[in-house]
Amino acid sequence: MTAARNSWQLSPDAVDLRRPPRPVQPLEVAALPQRLTLDLARTAVVVVDMQNDFCAPDGWLASIGVDVSPTGPPAAALERTLPRLRAAGVPVVWLNWGNRPDGANLPPGIRHVYDPDGRSTGINDELPNGSRVLQLGSWSAAVVDGLTVDPADLHVAKYRMSGFWDTPLDSVLRNLRVDTLLFAGVNVDQCVLVTLVDAACLGYDVVLVEDLCGTTSPAFCTEATVHNVRQCFGFTTTTAELLTGLPD
Repeated sequence: MTAARNSWQLSPDAVDLRRPPRPVQPLEVAALPQRLTLDLARTAVVVVDMQNDFCAPDGWLASIGVDVSPTGPPAAALERTLPRLRAAGVPVVWLNWGNRPDGANLPPGIRHVYDPDGRSTGINDELPNGSRVLQLGSWSAAVVDGLTVDPADLHVAKYRMSGFWDTPLDSVLRNLRVDTLLFAGVNVDQCVLVTLVDAACLGYDVVLVEDLCGTTSPAFCTEATVHNVRQCFGFTTTTAELLTGLPD
């Protein structure tokens, strides 16, 4: 999909630098702080950290006593919504935390967040189920059960709260020739928000889809996130509004 959107037309004696034309696909969406018109042909959805370690009852967060039930509603909403977006030609990017097994690119500040006393279960440590915390290629980093991943979907591993640092996410999105990013996933006040902020700083249009997001943090964290997205970075909407104009 990426190559098809950003390619040259080649022949033995000439190169045509014009990219394949993509007809505009306008979609009007009720949003805050203002109503939006999206071009679906230039839109992608970024799903952040909907993976076992953050969402599954036997994942890492659950193993250290965190109630992961708030991740259930956004998972169910994603399962209803993503097929409609795919059918409209919107690429789906799964952005999951997946560290190098040797942790060689992780500074101590990142390690400390997840192992504050040096004796806790932190990044790449073994869980009771035998998986390794947030490790690339492990069960821990895989998309949580109940979410359907299409073969055409894209996958990007991240190693920070933001999905843009030290990853190919920006290159992938630019090769998709997209301007507008719909954000979903967990935790909305942490990795989703930080990735969204970096996207806005890079010049993308950012839209937080509220009911496609969740968090294990207190409710006021979501309230502050939604306020700040509307106030400083972009827009918020809901699946009900987003899907209204899409074909069934």
